[in-house]
Amino acid sequence: MEILSFSTLPSTQTYLLDALKQKKLDAPVAVISKEQSLGVGSRDNSWSGGEGNFFASIALNLEMLPKDLPLSSASIYFSFIMKQVLKELDKKVWLKWPNDFYSGDYKVGGTITKKIDNILVCGIGINLKKNKNSYRALENDILPQKLLEIYLLAVDKFPKWKQIFSEYEVEFELSRRFSVHIENQKKSLENAILCNDGSLIIGSKRVYSLR
Repeated sequence: MEILSFSTLPSTQTYLLDALKQKKLDAPVAVISKEQSLGVGSRDNSWSGGEGNFFASIALNLEMLPKDLPLSSASIYFSFIMKQVLKELDKKVWLKWPNDFYSGDYKVGGTITKKIDNILVCGIGINLKKNKNSYRALENDILPQKLLEIYLLAVDKFPKWKQIFSEYEVEFELSRRFSVHIENQKKSLENAILCNDGSLIIGSKRVYSLR
């Protein structure tokens, strides 16, 4: 997959989405930036930071994805693959439903996905070094470019959703101590029921994980 590298961008996600819409780029393609000043997180929160942290977005054609992957759970799928990569690099990171990377009790990153036409765009931000935003960092010495290369190799294997979910289902228990924002309301995950498609049942309402 082609990787476009930049010294600085307002947002890798915004850049890639705009380039795809304007037909300047075609999927599959990845974008990485050393610095990001106006990064977009879930619920339109910002995710910015300086050099040494990880800011990247990838675009994939839908036909490349596993047939059993529910698109509403794309954030879980791509986040968990990154979590597995970080684990292999001896970093104890876990995935809080549906798209937040945590180290212990502290958020260190997150994933956002968006579908345009027949393309899925996935953006990931992780604080590897000391950060400019309000979240903790992993204090990891791995170079962001190298991390992206390893991650793309892992993604290129396209594990089935069933395989990813079987592992994530066990890890979901760690999320029960936390809450999640749903329709601008904070909901506890303590008694949430995780469904096979990655959605949750909280109370009597089904909530999907697309962010």
